[in-house]
Amino acid sequence: MRRYSSRTSLSTLSEINVTPLLDLAFVLLIIFMITTPLLENSKTLIIPSSATTNAPVNPATVQTLSMDRNEVVRLNEEEVDLASLEGRLAALKQADPNLAVVIRPDRSLPVQKLVSLMDALQRAEITKVGIATQDDSK
Repeated sequence: MRRYSSRTSLSTLSEINVTPLLDLAFVLLIIFMITTPLLENSKTLIIPSSATTNAPVNPATVQTLSMDRNEVVRLNEEEVDLASLEGRLAALKQADPNLAVVIRPDRSLPVQKLVSLMDALQRAEITKVGIATQDDSK
């Protein structure tokens, strides 16, 4: 067994251990990766418009739900009120389990009204939903 005494001289450590420094760098990286997407929510968006085109949709298999600037809701060009909309959508979903709905909102429609349409679709358990946009490059 080695015996330590005060006679042994202490040598200075000439190497720096970088492992704790790398750990700190990785923790900071993870923190920035988590917080950065939260900061991007403050961007100003102009919806609905799109410069890309989607694949053509067969209108016979897709239901169209539209709301104009006067907040008149139409399901396949037939005027419906918001109270009976959920029941109609649920009946369509029972008839066709693969039901897809395209929402066509007016550009000046408040976003909250669009969210209310999407809530009705969610309560009717319709998961295939798209929002129709027009080409912005014209």
